Amino acid sequence: MMAAKRVSSWPRVAERLAKLVPIDRLEPEVVQAAAAGRPARWVVAVSGGADSVALILLVWAHWPKQRGKLVAAHFNHRLRGAASAGDARFCAMVAKGLDIVFETAAWTDRPESVSEADARAARNRFLSQVRRKYLSASIWTGHQQDDVAETMLMRLSRGAGTTGLSAPRPVQDWGREGRRLRPLLGVSREELREALTEAKGRWREDGSNVQGEYFRNRVRRAVVPAWVEAAGRDAVQGAAWSRRLLAEDDAALEAWLDELAPVDCDGSLNLNVLKSRPVGVWRRALQRWLRGYAAFRGDLSRRGFEQLLKLAQAGETSRFSLGSEGFVRIRRGRLFFEKLSQ
Repeated sequence: MMAAKRVSSWPRVAERLAKLVPIDRLEPEVVQAAAAGRPARWVVAVSGGADSVALILLVWAHWPKQRGKLVAAHFNHRLRGAASAGDARFCAMVAKGLDIVFETAAWTDRPESVSEADARAARNRFLSQVRRKYLSASIWTGHQQDDVAETMLMRLSRGAGTTGLSAPRPVQDWGREGRRLRPLLGVSREELREALTEAKGRWREDGSNVQGEYFRNRVRRAVVPAWVEAAGRDAVQGAAWSRRLLAEDDAALEAWLDELAPVDCDGSLNLNVLKSRPVGVWRRALQRWLRGYAAFRGDLSRRGFEQLLKLAQAGETSRFSLGSEGFVRIRRGRLFFEKLSQ
């Protein structure tokens, strides 16, 4: 576990790190978004690990006009006892050394059995609260190249499509929750640690990252090293490039669907405009309808979705049960939601 020597050294560490990781090594989309945004607070998520420490230092160094508007936000999951408390103290010290606002909170309503999803959701709620408190439009996170590869492998195991496999994205719009900015997706974990070490920076090591309790940790510890060795090349960098290409394809499909405009003003899905289109367009149109335009707010199994997709493509008059939610009806080239009669 590494800790800072002197609080007063952090500005110098940041300046040295910025020379080792110049702004042109950061994601261009993020740099453009930062330049285009209106002057406002930026919330920067800081865990105490190498990635997030590098993030807060690089944001501080590369955007000097924002230094007085930075908020370092640390969420204490309280999963590692005294080590978690040490992380919080360390992050507070970094923030103080950079003379920026520091916000922290501890997970007090933690469930007895904690999943990765639980921990992520709790952290996101905290970050959203901080964003709203400071009227910020952006939350910056330290996801880097290795996170891209791990996420891709995890989602491949669940059968994700282009939307899922192109995550995490450099700039992600969360609607009312603002946007997430991830400038380090093109920089590897090893490169960040080497640069931090050379800049004489410090960070905290999370011992749980090498344990196999969570899926991501198992992928990080056992799968990625074996994959890189089997590939005989930088497979992590290759995954990061694939993520970028998948994001481009995903955006192209979304644009195509926007042009088709299959969802009518009454909320029904116009099946006629989808005729002769590739199945991928049908799939995306139906997913969009279920997600954002229908009264349905439940969830479908993969098998259920595939059945509904086939019915939609057939276009024949039919009814598909959504359980207690109601029905999907297909009639006269339209697909629409029908609530159960009370």
